[in-house]
Amino acid sequence: MLLKIKAQSFISVTYFLIAAFLGVLLRLFPVTNVDATYKFIVHTHSHIALLGWVYIALTSLIYHLFINKNVSKKYSVLFWITQVTILGMLVSFPITRYALFSIIFSTLFLICTYWFYSFFRKHHHCSKKSYSYQFINTSLLFLVISSIGPWALGVIMKTLGNTSTLYKNAIYFYLHFQYNGWFIFCLLGLFIFLLEKHKILINKKAISLFYKLLVLSCCLTLFLSFLWIKPSVIIYVIAFLGSVLQLFALFKFQQILNSIKLDLSNKLAPFTYHLLQFIYILFVFKIVLQAFTAIPLFAELVSQIIDFVIGYLHLTFLGIVSLSLFIFLKEFGLLNLSKFWIRIYLLGFILSEILIFYKGFCNWQQLSIINNYYVVLVTVSALIPIAVLGICIQNFKAIFSTPQEFQ
Repeated sequence: MLLKIKAQSFISVTYFLIAAFLGVLLRLFPVTNVDATYKFIVHTHSHIALLGWVYIALTSLIYHLFINKNVSKKYSVLFWITQVTILGMLVSFPITRYALFSIIFSTLFLICTYWFYSFFRKHHHCSKKSYSYQFINTSLLFLVISSIGPWALGVIMKTLGNTSTLYKNAIYFYLHFQYNGWFIFCLLGLFIFLLEKHKILINKKAISLFYKLLVLSCCLTLFLSFLWIKPSVIIYVIAFLGSVLQLFALFKFQQILNSIKLDLSNKLAPFTYHLLQFIYILFVFKIVLQAFTAIPLFAELVSQIIDFVIGYLHLTFLGIVSLSLFIFLKEFGLLNLSKFWIRIYLLGFILSEILIFYKGFCNWQQLSIINNYYVVLVTVSALIPIAVLGICIQNFKAIFSTPQEFQ
């Protein structure tokens, strides 16, 4: 069965809805008795968020924009096999966490990602000289590289166990190349493609230098993730160098944006343009936070206070990545978005981030948190799945009431 690209995008948003509800469920654990295992739900939440929502949304956009449509039947096979692996994880992780079936589905998913990268390389219609292609291709390379982490986990668990430092470092390796490699580079590739679509010209030397700085800094800032074990001085030096290069990349990106600011504001709807500005502010904040972790004092602080880690991951995932995906799905005609639901989403995201970082600060300074903190956190966090549900309802009828969505 061939499923039209709009329906595929809708499926990705549905995964986001599931992940968001699971996130609220996790927030309920300190508030009331929940008949579930916390760690099992954490694994389900993270896998469906990263592999369901983000992966399917990004690959749907890549297929829609960069791949020849005469291979739609082949792509359909890959798409549906990928859905089986994700649904398998959705069912198995809450029951067993990492056990036979969840490991099988996770492994099959990794194989599907290799298949997709090979599919892209074989069937894309891009000019290899275009920077949208270079960013997209590099993002997929980082996706493949990130899979070294999960493969290593199996070996580490059997030999050293899940209490070893290598176990955590394998997870951090995976998350780094997912968030800072696959997600960020793919979103930048889509942004550049959007500029190309609107015939907004970018200085070639500037974008070339930005690309090179970002690739190098992405590789070197991996070592920021290892500072929690207090490694040798050389690791600190490499991590610091990566942070400096990333700041230079940010500076170059700012110069690029300054040069196209007027064209961008004229070509995009005001709400979309202002949303992109907000995402860029979050992107700057993310890089500044990473730079701080190059300082040993802050690296140790982050390793001790989980709220700072959760706040950073949600800043990137809910703020930069998810908001960008909403914009690109809308701009490329795959999703309808109302300002109302985006505003509800933003309210939930901003308030929950403030509360998470507030708790981390209180833990750091050994201060008491406000009364009913967890109840308030649950309440504001619930705005996120409510907003995503609103987006799903808004799009469901338009997508599935048309028979042509299935062929």
